[in-house]
Amino acid sequence: MLIRSWDRGDEREWRDWLAEGRDFGLLAANGGPGEGPVLVPTHFLLDADRGEILLHLAAPNPLLAAVRADPHVTLAVTDGYAFAPGHWRGAPGTPTSYYASVHFHCTAEIVESPAAKAELLNRQLAHFQPETPEVRVVPGEGELARQLPGMRGLRLSVREVRAKFKYDDKKRPEEQHAIAGLLAERAEGPGRARDQYAGARTQLLRRHQRRTEAANTSG
Repeated sequence: MLIRSWDRGDEREWRDWLAEGRDFGLLAANGGPGEGPVLVPTHFLLDADRGEILLHLAAPNPLLAAVRADPHVTLAVTDGYAFAPGHWRGAPGTPTSYYASVHFHCTAEIVESPAAKAELLNRQLAHFQPETPEVRVVPGEGELARQLPGMRGLRLSVREVRAKFKYDDKKRPEEQHAIAGLLAERAEGPGRARDQYAGARTQLLRRHQRRTEAANTSG
């Protein structure tokens, strides 16, 4: 992923962005010789303070074989995307895509023991369904425990995080703000893409506010 100086996200920014409820991404592992990457859409639990990501997959999932051959994986989370027509952006009138994307480059460890899988699943359950604290996995007890042999956990140790927030920060602030108004018009209009235009506008305005605050602080 190409990251320019003006659309690079810092740690606080990507942490806050993910904390808004973004816990679903695309996990990629290296395929075998002559093959493309193995891709799995998945929910995940990020523990940024520990530098790890937890998830689980069905035991037959081909990504697990790929990890056994090469434990280097990437988890990508992308949202807030919209198409920006060229005539919105002034000369030379080149269209572009707006989006936010965070890539975690990790080393994966497969979790296989029943106790370790139960601990991993319970951490996920506490995050994704906190309203049911009584639903937890105890090895050897209950229906969830009987499903453990068919699951494998994955613990991803984060080596590097690369974050990009591509919302025309290289343009003058007033131009960027004007584009936010055009995104609002698209968000209110007909068509299935209006939610994405609203999400892109939210991120663009957030970046605009960061630029304004930074300029006021430096001045």
